[in-house]
Amino acid sequence: MGLSRAAAERWVRRWDRQQQRYAVDRDERFTVIADVVQQVTAGQARPLVVDLGSGPGSLTARLAGRLPEAEIVAVDMDPLLLELARTRHADAARYVETVIGEPGWTDALGLDRPLDAAVSTTALHYLAEGSLRRTYQHLAALLRPGGVLVNADHFPPDDTQPTRIAAHVGHRRSERLRAFTHEDWESWWAATAKDPELSGLLAERRRGQPAAPPGGGSGGHNGLPLSLHVKLLRQAGFTQTGPVWQFGNSHVLVAVR
Repeated sequence: MGLSRAAAERWVRRWDRQQQRYAVDRDERFTVIADVVQQVTAGQARPLVVDLGSGPGSLTARLAGRLPEAEIVAVDMDPLLLELARTRHADAARYVETVIGEPGWTDALGLDRPLDAAVSTTALHYLAEGSLRRTYQHLAALLRPGGVLVNADHFPPDDTQPTRIAAHVGHRRSERLRAFTHEDWESWWAATAKDPELSGLLAERRRGQPAAPPGGGSGGHNGLPLSLHVKLLRQAGFTQTGPVWQFGNSHVLVAVR
């Protein structure tokens, strides 16, 4: 028996609530990402966009709503989250299960032309520096000239920035938005284990992915500061790179190919 749409809708709504604990002004982040992609792809008949670490499709669906003419490829390593996305947002994208950064991961995308944009939100921070460097190089090779990588995440400040103050500002904003009243990442996953509709997907997830998936509060963080991301992106071949939005340690980083 497949996953019902009602169950997918319920779990995706619950996912979105818990993710607010980890992404300051998450909806505003999504809006900024869509603004960037819409501006870069203006006038194109069929823009090609990849959503990296798409999880249950929250950003994917937002982009599909803003860019109905676009072809979106949503990529994640977690079969349960991808099935939630396929069921809840069936028409928003083509969904691909692969591990970002591993050998051959770009082949799995099945692209037939250069990308116009690659987007990600709280997903690439689990990559170690060497893997992140290669991933940025891969994305630079996939993007057309003038295409963009848009990465929304928490970037720890380097030693020239007011680290504790930035973290405090972000934390206070989350408190005002009552983000910490929602369940956390661990509680969400613990609750899925009690839903019979998800048992098969959870078993598949355990077989293939014993480690925590990217995209949540416990997926691990490489601890790389924004300045190092900018350096790696420039080395990979991006001509312009920098944040276009920030609140506390939360940034939307844009790199132009």
